[in-house]
Amino acid sequence: MTMNIHPSFGRLALVAGSTALALVLAGCDRADNKTAGQQLDTAIAKTEQAARNAKATTESLAADAKARIDEKAPAAESAVKDGAARASEATREAGAAIAGAVDDATITASVSAGLAKDSELSALRIDVDTKAGVVTLKGPAPTVAAKARAEEIARNVKGVSRVDNALEVRAS
Repeated sequence: MTMNIHPSFGRLALVAGSTALALVLAGCDRADNKTAGQQLDTAIAKTEQAARNAKATTESLAADAKARIDEKAPAAESAVKDGAARASEATREAGAAIAGAVDDATITASVSAGLAKDSELSALRIDVDTKAGVVTLKGPAPTVAAKARAEEIARNVKGVSRVDNALEVRAS
């Protein structure tokens, strides 16, 4: 079976092998008189020790990172819950404002319809404005009794909390 080896791989292997052989031979000339095998065993032991040290350092850093995450997690969870609560409250307030605007519009329409049913008030231009259940009546009223009747019509509409009667009595 033939193997195709990339030419650059062969050169790399040749350089690596030559370097290893030179190191082994240089080791043999040392004064400590260790054999090549002993020197290789020493190098392997040092490499294994360095790997153990690297593993211990990595595990320590990972534990520190986990501790920091665990320390910050409750605050992050609390911030998320607070944000959700504020968003929920804002949604409720917006819903209430929309409901209030619809209720005010309904009250205004009901008061205007009630005024239109009154023969003495129906022909007049009475402005009805409602804000938060408070109805304001503006415009002319032919008599004091008609002014009082307009206020009573507005007061009897469901949802009205107060009536500000600013109608002006004008004799025709």
